[in-house]
Amino acid sequence: MATWLLACNQDMFDLDRYRRDGHELRSWSVGRHLKELAAGDEFVMWVTGPRGGLVGRGRVTGVPTQQPTAPDEYWQEPPGTRWYAPLVMEEWLAQPIPRQRFTEDLRFQEESPLSTLFAANPHRVTAEQWSAFEEALATGHVEGGVPSWHLQPGQTIKRKKLHDRYGGSRQGGISKCAKSPNVLLFTDPKTGHQHGYFDKWAEDGTFHYTGDGQKGPQTFDSLGNSSTRDHVSLGLSLRLFEGSRGIVRYVGEFAVDPEEPYSWGEAPETGGGPLRKVIRFHLVPVGSTTQPPSVPVGCGYRVADESVELTSAQPGLTNIELVTRNLTAHRKLQNDLAAAARIGGLDVFSPGVADPDFDLGWRSNDDDLTVCEVKSLTRANETRQLRAGIGQLLDYQDRLADRANSVRAVLWVEREPTESRWIPLCERVGITLAWPGREEDVFA
Repeated sequence: MATWLLACNQDMFDLDRYRRDGHELRSWSVGRHLKELAAGDEFVMWVTGPRGGLVGRGRVTGVPTQQPTAPDEYWQEPPGTRWYAPLVMEEWLAQPIPRQRFTEDLRFQEESPLSTLFAANPHRVTAEQWSAFEEALATGHVEGGVPSWHLQPGQTIKRKKLHDRYGGSRQGGISKCAKSPNVLLFTDPKTGHQHGYFDKWAEDGTFHYTGDGQKGPQTFDSLGNSSTRDHVSLGLSLRLFEGSRGIVRYVGEFAVDPEEPYSWGEAPETGGGPLRKVIRFHLVPVGSTTQPPSVPVGCGYRVADESVELTSAQPGLTNIELVTRNLTAHRKLQNDLAAAARIGGLDVFSPGVADPDFDLGWRSNDDDLTVCEVKSLTRANETRQLRAGIGQLLDYQDRLADRANSVRAVLWVEREPTESRWIPLCERVGITLAWPGREEDVFA
């Protein structure tokens, strides 16, 4: 794996404004070393000029290809065909690290990439110089002795580098940081299920995150569990990541629900052992968790558990039979619709941790999505349920608009509404309203 420096002349490409406008870099113009650039290569991003310096890092995701280009509001080069290397930015610095830091470093005295910034990208970086860049990046966000948070939702970073900067254990799902006021939470269904960690979005819009402890009943004697529960009083921020090893993706900042911070559940021990009591933290997003267009929507479909068991001991329940009936109906509707979609050859998915909490969705091709909200209906709750479903779907469409070519919304209900006005009302806002027996309308 090679290491490189990519230089940006902001007189030619206004990188600062490009980022302020919410765009993510997906490629960079290159003019040499075309046969050497390869997927997995790492690079640092450098901005030239007196106020420039080291501004970020990333990795190459493929070999360079030729693409047509033309001047626009950011790019000042004349039209033509150029070579571009596909890439992903793993982190950006809040402020550039100035050139002086590196020119005074003996590792940059000979064959320095900083002496050839006038040449075409990329610029080769030696192993020693790469170490110098890594050292600078590890301290590039330190303010008053404490590293300030720099990742934006959707950005990726190697877990090792994350802990190098902020502290905390490099293993496990909950990591309280010693270097910074953060608790890092990692969710990964690929590895979590084998340890009894079944993290998921709940129907109330909170993210249920399983506590720390793989064997025996979980308790708040664990530092990770107590720090998560008490993070507000301790002045700690909860940072949720998707993935647990290697490169992880930052989802955003969360907080425990002040009204119901956690509940108790049951899950098997590591390796399919006996059931034990586990903590399920109820997390709500703090600020935006909107993901950039590069983050795919959804993960494998999770079958909804139709065996609903409620007790009078659960808070807020006044009519257990009605709530049980509605939850059972909702989950059966969802599973039946997912099965029908699969029979129709559609790629069915559930929301990933970085997605809004729709009930299910499917792809008709790589870029066209359908997201579905399921609602049980009774005569008493019909209006309330339909209003809620319409509002939720409009929110989902808006939040996913930049991550798909198109986002179609389906409101799937238990039966035909009593008032026929709901059908044209949904049509006016671009929502397909349907119920069992009208699957063709949904899959058309």
